[in-house]
Amino acid sequence: MSNNIIKIVLLVVVLVLAFLVYESLMKPVRFNNEVTARNKAVIQNLMDIRMAQITYKTINGKFTTSFDTLIDFLKKGEIPVVKIIPDPTDTTFTRTIRDTLGYIPVIDSLFKNRPGYKVDDIRYVPFSNKELFTMDAGVIDKGGVKVNVFEASAHYNLFLKGLDNQSVINLIASKEQIERYPGLKVGSMTEASTDGNWE
Repeated sequence: MSNNIIKIVLLVVVLVLAFLVYESLMKPVRFNNEVTARNKAVIQNLMDIRMAQITYKTINGKFTTSFDTLIDFLKKGEIPVVKIIPDPTDTTFTRTIRDTLGYIPVIDSLFKNRPGYKVDDIRYVPFSNKELFTMDAGVIDKGGVKVNVFEASAHYNLFLKGLDNQSVINLIASKEQIERYPGLKVGSMTEASTDGNWE
C-alpha cells in the first residue's frame, strides 16, 4: 500500500515539474506573440498618422502638433486632382501646365480601402484604454536649410499594459541599453525623417 502511495506522490511531483517546465518555456513565447500582435495594431495607427501628416503638410506647408487639427483635416479637407500637360507654346518641351480638374475629400483618398475606418481613433494608442499618442511637430535646421519635421510615439508602458510586468520591464531595459526608444515611433524631431523605428 505504501509503495502505491509513493508512486502516486512521485507521479504528481513529476506532472507538476513537467507543467512548471512547460510554463517556463511557454511564458516568453506567449509574451512575444502578444507583443507582436499589439505592435502590429500600434504600427498601423502610426502609419495612418504619418500618411495624414504628410498629406496635411502637402496642403498646408507644415506638419501639425494637434490631433484635433489633423482629424478635422481628415474629415473636411480636400486634395486637388491635378493634370500636368506639356505647354503647347514651349518648343523645348520642358515647360508644363498644371490644370486642377477638381477636388476629392482627404478621407476618401487616404482611407477608401478601409470601410468603417474611425478617423477619431487615430489619436488613441491601441490596448491603452484611450491614452493618446505623443505627437509633436516643428522646424529644424539641416545644413542651413529649414526642414519641417514631426514625430508621433507610444511608449511600451502604454500598450503593453496587462502583460507580464517583469517581461515588459526587461523589454524596456533592453531598448534603453542600446539607446533606442522603448516603444514605437514614427518621424523624428531631430532628423528629416518620416520613418518608423520598426522599419
